[in-house]
Amino acid sequence: MTESAALRYKEIVALARKSADDLRSWELARAEELDGAIAGAKAEIEQAAQREQTTEERANRWWRMAVDNVSRVSWLEAGAGPEPVSSARGEWLSRYLEDIRPAYHELNQSILNLGWRAR
Repeated sequence: MTESAALRYKEIVALARKSADDLRSWELARAEELDGAIAGAKAEIEQAAQREQTTEERANRWWRMAVDNVSRVSWLEAGAGPEPVSSARGEWLSRYLEDIRPAYHELNQSILNLGWRAR
């Protein structure tokens, strides 16, 4: 019976060792997977920051052109410049930017019409 108990003990130790090795292998694979996910997330953050900066520059450029047009009308003053909106959706960024051009042209036309009526 002691021989049988010793074999059973060796079997249990071997299974425990195999389980520990399997767990270690899984942890290493998971760590590599998480490192890849972290690197991907960092790259996405950098790209988003670049898009944000580019968008801010474009919005400010359009704003300066609009202020220049508004300054032609003596009784009209431009308000505060554009500010980031926390409720804006990042996936709609190109749509937001596309909406600026027609709005600017509409403002420009309105100011030209006001100048024509003032003559």
